[in-house]
Amino acid sequence: MTTPYPFTALVGQDDLRLALLLNAVSARVGGVLVRGEKGTAKSTAVRALAALLPDVAVVVGCRFSCDPGAPDPACPDGPHAPGASAARPTRMVELPVGTSEDRLVGSLDIERALAEGVKAYEPGLLAAAHRGILYVDEVNLLSDHLVDGMLDAAAMGASYVEREGVSVRHAARFLLVGTMNPEEGELRPQLLDRFGLTVEVTASREPEERMEVVRRRLAYDDAPEAFAARWASEESALRERIVAARALLPEVRLGDGVLRQIAATCAAFEVDGMRADIVMARTATALAAWAGREDVTSDDVRQAALLALPHRRRRNPFDAPGLDEDKLDETLERFGDDDPDPGPGPDGPGGGRPPAEDGDAPAGDEGGDAPDAGPDRPEAGSGEGSTDPSEGPSVPSPARPEQPAAGSGEPFRTKLLSVPGTGEGAAGRRSRARTEHGRTTGSGRPRGALTKLHLAATVQAAAPHQRARGRSGPGLVVRRDDLRQAAREGREGNLVLFVVDASGSMAARRRTGAVKGAVLSLLLDAYQRRDKVGLVTFRGRDAEVVLPPTSSVDAAAARLEALPTGGRTPLAAGLLTAHDVLRVERLRDASRRPLLVVVTDGRATGGADAVALATRAARLHAAEGTASVVVDCEAGPVRLGLAARLARELGGPSVTLDELRADSIAGLVRDVRDTRGRAA
Repeated sequence: MTTPYPFTALVGQDDLRLALLLNAVSARVGGVLVRGEKGTAKSTAVRALAALLPDVAVVVGCRFSCDPGAPDPACPDGPHAPGASAARPTRMVELPVGTSEDRLVGSLDIERALAEGVKAYEPGLLAAAHRGILYVDEVNLLSDHLVDGMLDAAAMGASYVEREGVSVRHAARFLLVGTMNPEEGELRPQLLDRFGLTVEVTASREPEERMEVVRRRLAYDDAPEAFAARWASEESALRERIVAARALLPEVRLGDGVLRQIAATCAAFEVDGMRADIVMARTATALAAWAGREDVTSDDVRQAALLALPHRRRRNPFDAPGLDEDKLDETLERFGDDDPDPGPGPDGPGGGRPPAEDGDAPAGDEGGDAPDAGPDRPEAGSGEGSTDPSEGPSVPSPARPEQPAAGSGEPFRTKLLSVPGTGEGAAGRRSRARTEHGRTTGSGRPRGALTKLHLAATVQAAAPHQRARGRSGPGLVVRRDDLRQAAREGREGNLVLFVVDASGSMAARRRTGAVKGAVLSLLLDAYQRRDKVGLVTFRGRDAEVVLPPTSSVDAAAARLEALPTGGRTPLAAGLLTAHDVLRVERLRDASRRPLLVVVTDGRATGGADAVALATRAARLHAAEGTASVVVDCEAGPVRLGLAARLARELGGPSVTLDELRADSIAGLVRDVRDTRGRAA
């Protein structure tokens, strides 16, 4: 067995170590979500904590690790009579990203349940983690239904398995630790709220500290046993402190004064619901026990707020988690023990709504609705040989110089843009797909292990053979060949690739703000529908992959916000670059169907054959069956309809910025389908 890295040998990462230790003292804190860049000792710290925790006593032969002193009366292996017990080390169970639901919660043998009436249950990872640690690396990449099931078990302390009327329940109390890199995508706010504490980790920028990290790691890699022996006394002392804090925890008092501070802090930061208040109270109590005190203090409340509130303040996926410590200190001082009732403020009790923090202003405050230096008019000189009468004579003109990035307009709810047909991609909320979850649409023979039984079809298949099989009693004689898998239809997530025109013809400030607001709205929609997103921009003489396909919608929004504009319109280059991106992504994940969203006014420039090149590039996408939609950004009294023409070549629809809104009169849903096939 590999010798784990000692917990006390970790360098820095004080918040991470404290959050893990508080959960070791009180599992009711609710686990830890560790956010940060790779290579910051996240996994090392969790494995080190598992080795540090005291051994647990278990009932011999129980697959669910029941406590001999208080066995679970509903244990599937029970009831347990007083008898032999044994001590084993605390387990750390790792949940892989690619795990299945049956592997997580356990599986039932449906064939034996139908034919023999027995609950043949095989425990899953939740059962293995009971009274230990469940570690989920890259929790943001797990399917939502798996995260929901895991967090439900953590909150209730039990796991329930239901399969076609057969039910099994077992205890599942564990210390939950999830890690994630925000650059690879965020968790939904509803799931973030289910983690008790959150910690941001980054690598130290201090040379001396980084040197010490390297020294210790090299020493451990060269001789793990010898390195662990050097830290044995510190590990033993820390283990004893955990045991002492657990024993003291029931005696800790949470007075009304500090409870008022907790409630006031959660109200001041406008967190949703009451879970934050409860988690803060439990964390502050654990902090007092960890310090060896029987009373919770304001310092405990402050530290609890720094660990429990930052991830609960996000209002949308583009908000960065964080907490204003000056505001926190003001709130704690105002509602401290020396002044339990601050009285009504100028706007009512407590002083009314707290002032907005930096970065909390709406995205549109500096965007498309801001006053412009001039009117919104098409840019003369945005290309070569323009034929729009509103843009002046049709003569070549110099390309527009690069303009600084303009702010984006206020995001809005968009229409659903979906890929036609039925896919088999990752679970999401955009396009129709054959999935493990959803409405039942049919049945068939299982391919491999049976996962979702279609009961009616199974009975129908077995019924004609009952006499031949010698059935004599009321039970149905079922053979493996009778079993039918339920075919289900749900929704999948897609790869939404944005191809955004950043040329001079789009550079009027108000129009740029409106276009960015529209793309930001589509990004928000992609986040809510569990899509991957990518961003290609084109201007000047070439196109650029600003963001390769990723699950991080936050990163796409940040790149979009900083996008400059100006120059000619190399539309063909943008479409060809998008084609290359999609070709590579098909090799990486053939089941994730793409949706191409082209945001442009369609005015291809940059050469005499610019329009013809763009047409050929569009037909290339159409020939490969890529679902596409063109967001027409053309403005002004005279419109050439070039974006609509591009959409016809791509084989998809064209929508204006106004039509993109879900509340427009054009309808609530627009499917992306081949317009030429529909006309036929």
